Amino acid sequence: MTRKKRRRSFTLALAFCLAVAWLGSAIAQTASPADLISNYRVKNGEGRVTADPVLNRIALQQANAMAARDLLDHAALAPLSSRVAGVPSGGARRIAENLAGAYADFPRTLDQWIESPGHRSNLLMHDGLRVGVASAKSPKTGRTYWAMEIAGDYETTRKPGTKNKPGAQEECSLQMGSICLN
Repeated sequence: MTRKKRRRSFTLALAFCLAVAWLGSAIAQTASPADLISNYRVKNGEGRVTADPVLNRIALQQANAMAARDLLDHAALAPLSSRVAGVPSGGARRIAENLAGAYADFPRTLDQWIESPGHRSNLLMHDGLRVGVASAKSPKTGRTYWAMEIAGDYETTRKPGTKNKPGAQEECSLQMGSICLN
């Protein structure tokens, strides 16, 4: 093989490798946050999560509040418990929140959370089924703020006047901790 052919082969091989690397990066950038979180969860023995419109709205409200104040803070809008109390996801058995303010893109934000033990624990919430992710940019500094809400299953409640099927577990109309009030 002549030197010219070797150089051409090397150039083509290098171009191919760069194209594959770029394509992989482009695919990762087009995956939704819920997909990226799900992929990480599956690699770590947990189930997939789906995007939840209610949790997306809660995340967006939190991201907007942080961006408006240019402040990374779980209570920028209000404490999480009060933010979810009046919405359907307030009935989630468990809900957690991750915040970030270092990167403009989600893949690097997710990597930041993965490297933090507390944030990683939230990402891998055992009973996590739904997720909401949003970002907002500070008008003052241009900094991007991220919020992620992850929740387990919703509590089930029985409508007044309905009866359970024989042998079915009784559902509560009001539950306080482990106490069921009907």
